[in-house]
Amino acid sequence: MYELAIFQLQQSQPNPEVIKEMMMWIVPIMLIGYLVAVVALMIPCWFICKKSGFSPWLSLLCIVPSLGTLVLLYILAFAQWSVVPAPPQMGYIPPPPYPAQPPLPPRV
Repeated sequence: MYELAIFQLQQSQPNPEVIKEMMMWIVPIMLIGYLVAVVALMIPCWFICKKSGFSPWLSLLCIVPSLGTLVLLYILAFAQWSVVPAPPQMGYIPPPPYPAQPPLPPRV
């Protein structure tokens, strides 16, 4: 690959066939990288939307890289969450409150 770059620099006109071949490799790799990044961001957003009481389909906003994710974050940050607290687990007894502590003696 290094030799190819040196060879291209030595030529005055770039070879269109070499450029075409390089683009045939670069474009699919970039598309696969973009899809992996979108899926890696969409999965946590799906669960956050579901747990916060919103439609999980809002996570599809992550397909638009910057703007969609920013809109989703603003929706989640400033909306009223309609989440019902989880019922207590059966057999779980909360710990008793701490006993009242006597006041500290005054410092001299």
